Formats: sequence, C-alpha cells, structure tokens
Amino acid sequence: MYTLHITNKNYSSWSLRPWVLMRACGIEFDEVLHRFTPGSPSDFRGISPSGRVPWLEDGDTVVWDSLAIAEYLAERHPQVWPADDRARAWARCAAAEMHSGFACLRNEHGMNIGVRVAVTNRSPGLLADIARIERLWSEGVDRYGGPFLAGPEFSAVDAFFAPVVYRFRSYGVTVADTSADYMDAMLGHPALREWELAALDEDFRDPAHEAELAQIGTVTDDLRVAAT
Repeated sequence: MYTLHITNKNYSSWSLRPWVLMRACGIEFDEVLHRFTPGSPSDFRGISPSGRVPWLEDGDTVVWDSLAIAEYLAERHPQVWPADDRARAWARCAAAEMHSGFACLRNEHGMNIGVRVAVTNRSPGLLADIARIERLWSEGVDRYGGPFLAGPEFSAVDAFFAPVVYRFRSYGVTVADTSADYMDAMLGHPALREWELAALDEDFRDPAHEAELAQIGTVTDDLRVAAT
C-alpha cells in the first residue's frame, strides 16, 4: 500500500493535490500528517528528500513533488488522466501550467480553507492570474463537456486546480458562470468535502499563514474550530 506524507490540510495546497487525486480515483493509501513547525513550515529535511511535502512511499520507492507523484501513479492507475488522448494532452498542459506558474496568486491568496476574507486590493499580476485561470477553466469545460476540466470524470488536472477553487472561495474571487459551475462541482465532490471537513477541524494555527491574511484584507468569517 502507498503511504502519502502531507502536512496541515487547512494550509497545504501541495499536499491537497495528490491526496484528493488518490481519494477521487479510488487509489488506497495510508496518510501520515506532519504538522507545520511555526516559522519553518517547509522544514522536513531528514524525512523528505526535498525537505518539503508531499512525498509518496511505495515500498522502497520514494516520490516527491506533487506532479511527479501524479505521473508515478498514472503509470499504475490509468484513471489518473483522461482516457481520450486529446483531453489527456490538454489536461497535462493545464496541470503543468498550474504547477509552475501563477506566482501572484500563490503569494497574495495563500490557501487558508477555513476563512473568508474581504480583499482590500488585488495587484495587476494577481488579476492577470485570475483571468488566465478562468480562460483555462472555460476552455476545458467547454471543449470536453464538464463538469470537470477534461470531461465527466475527476482527473489529475482537477486535483491541481483544487487549491485554486478553495483560494477563490476564501478570498471572494468573482467568476463567470462556467467557472462558478466548475467550482460548485469541485466543492461538492466527496473527496474535496472530506479534505475540507478535516481542515476545518484542525485547531492548529501557523503564524506565518495567519499573518498573510492581515496584508490582504479583513477576515469576515472563520469557520475553523477554536485554536489551541
């Protein structure tokens, strides 16, 4: 059985990707959660090859980086990517673009599932990232019929955009109808709902992530359990 190492579900967009992919695709695994160390949320050296989460263990094989994990799993589980070769090519391109880009979105709208924020200002770079993501979502849904990005079934490209769905909701990003429908389909998926409920039940707060919120706007609602 696979073992997937992750960290706190409220904050860790990188952990979410392989976790929700494996859960949605029916790939069994054991989960090991390593809680953030305040002030050093990426300090997992000594247990992770890169010093970061996530990483996957399959016997003696260790795979790190969320995209590498997805491709490793795809070699063993064909449902990871769409069956249609054209949809699969598009999905791989969109997932790779998400994996390597959208720096303004990552920096200004960090994943924090349990909060709702009234954003004071969005930089031109962030607005450009949001517009590009909406174009990708519309293109995928329109071309392959939805409700997911590459067709009727959840696949790896949806796993890579799952953190964006949470970010858009947390920070009140307004999207057009096609993107709104996609977000509804994602947020209603059993695997995302399972992750979200676990995230809201975490009583841990990472100071660095919480401090980011004050720089972005005003927290209007916090749905998480009380911090300890």
